[in-house]
Amino acid sequence: MEVKLHDIGEGMTEAEIVSFLVKPGDVVKADTPIVEVQTDKMTAEIPSPIAGIIGEFNVKQGQTVPVGTTLLFIQNHPDSENQKERLISLPPSQHDTHQNHLKRILAAPYTRKIARENGVEIENIKGTGLSGRIIDEDVYRYLEQSKTQSINSSLFAEKQQEPSPLTNEQQDDTIPFRGRRKQIANNMMHSVQTIPHCTHFEEIDVTDLLQFKQNLKEIGRDISATAFFLKALSICLKEYPIFNARLDIEKEIIIKNKEHHFGIAIDMEEGLIVPVLRNIENKSIQSIHVEMKDLSKKAKENKLSVKDITGGTFTISNVGPLGGSFGATPIIQHPQVALVSFHKTKKMPVVADNDQIIIRSIMNLSMSFDHRVADGASAVRFTNRFAQLINDPKMLILEMV
Repeated sequence: MEVKLHDIGEGMTEAEIVSFLVKPGDVVKADTPIVEVQTDKMTAEIPSPIAGIIGEFNVKQGQTVPVGTTLLFIQNHPDSENQKERLISLPPSQHDTHQNHLKRILAAPYTRKIARENGVEIENIKGTGLSGRIIDEDVYRYLEQSKTQSINSSLFAEKQQEPSPLTNEQQDDTIPFRGRRKQIANNMMHSVQTIPHCTHFEEIDVTDLLQFKQNLKEIGRDISATAFFLKALSICLKEYPIFNARLDIEKEIIIKNKEHHFGIAIDMEEGLIVPVLRNIENKSIQSIHVEMKDLSKKAKENKLSVKDITGGTFTISNVGPLGGSFGATPIIQHPQVALVSFHKTKKMPVVADNDQIIIRSIMNLSMSFDHRVADGASAVRFTNRFAQLINDPKMLILEMV
């Protein structure tokens, strides 16, 4: 039986083979993890579809392959006694391989990721977790021991050898263009080649919201400004549902999503990842704040599930904390219709209604939308409504009653 790479996430087209968790000749049960892969969004383990004996590998570690590729072959032997008899009849080389690898390396994908990034062979590490499972602390302990040994070896070598002459020639640094980085590139190319992007820019007065946020903090309710923004956007989407939609070209229809599932772009070292916060239309600002923090924590620990990264209907990006001041032209997450990006907030002189100059906190906002589905006038109305809710937090609270 062929074990193929299947779609483990929305929009996935390929994945990198991170490691094999079994070897030819291994007897496995159904659902036993056999291959670890890395997509643009997550690290995942491919389970065995049946109980049987592992056969020949069809791909190599480090190779990036498209969905549908045969990863390896497995012989179907659902009866455990038959499995044992079959194992005995295997060629000596495969039998020996099985005996040497009978105890599978137990480690979570994130733990394996730590080992890979530090160039450590995980099978060299002794696990201290349950049933000998290798945990994060084991990897870090191994790295620390290796570092100490390396320093001692270097000191000894310095005493034994004369320093070699330096060379003026330097090699250019390279980084692999695969895995998440490559998949992000593919997704972005597909989006810009499919969607006619149009970006609208707006200035949002957040002075009163920041003061309201400070008042809440003083009574022990510390809530991020982004949580208020998300709730305000959800209210706007109820009034302008065209921006919470998707276009079905083949059926020639625009589908307006009733539920508000927001993808929240998070900057990671390996590249951007967009976990999804679901049903914002039904959540309080406090709940949005808590769930947003939990998603961010899971993303940074590489513990997002498939459900956490799929099903988004609208996307937001908050680059303000990074210092992005004026704006940008963000690329839409296909097949969504719109994306809103929040930029740096800064104090500026503003002319009030009475022609007096006052200092206000102004945040720049950019909104990219699919011009096939919506027009510029609708985008302006949408951001005007958002500005109204944020300018006066009491309006936001009233809309939630």
